[in-house]
Amino acid sequence: MMHSPKDIRMKDDAILIEPAERDDLPAMIAILREGQVAPKDAWSEADAPAYLAAFDEMAADPRYALLVARDEGGAVLGMLQLNFSRALPDHGALKAILESVFVAEAARGRGIGRLLVAEAERRAQARGARRVQLTSNKVRLDAHRFYRTLGYTQGHEGFSKSL
Repeated sequence: MMHSPKDIRMKDDAILIEPAERDDLPAMIAILREGQVAPKDAWSEADAPAYLAAFDEMAADPRYALLVARDEGGAVLGMLQLNFSRALPDHGALKAILESVFVAEAARGRGIGRLLVAEAERRAQARGARRVQLTSNKVRLDAHRFYRTLGYTQGHEGFSKSL
């Protein structure tokens, strides 16, 4: 994946926050499985092409950023997805949407989630976004507490429907 000049890497102690690479996908899917948002059998040989195609599409589109947190050895410890869209009710302002903010269970409590969100917020601000919003599953109460400590407030009731 080619990086633009704005793809600055953020380093804090031994944790590096940077754009995800295609080779990171198996580790990212494993982290999502731990968070129970990916099927337990995700990243099988049969699904790999779908994940790779989605990654390639997102990597080529400036409206998306996939970030990972790495340790000194390069292992992926956490991830998030940052999306950008326009909000007509807000005079067409650019907004940033955080999704899939997850840290590997064994790496929790080290500030990795804070580093990931801080880098996403920095990128959102650099792009001119006026707001960052996110959704979190109702059962992820620890995640809700985490977001509140970062200054996020609960302002919406969300709905979804499988198609």
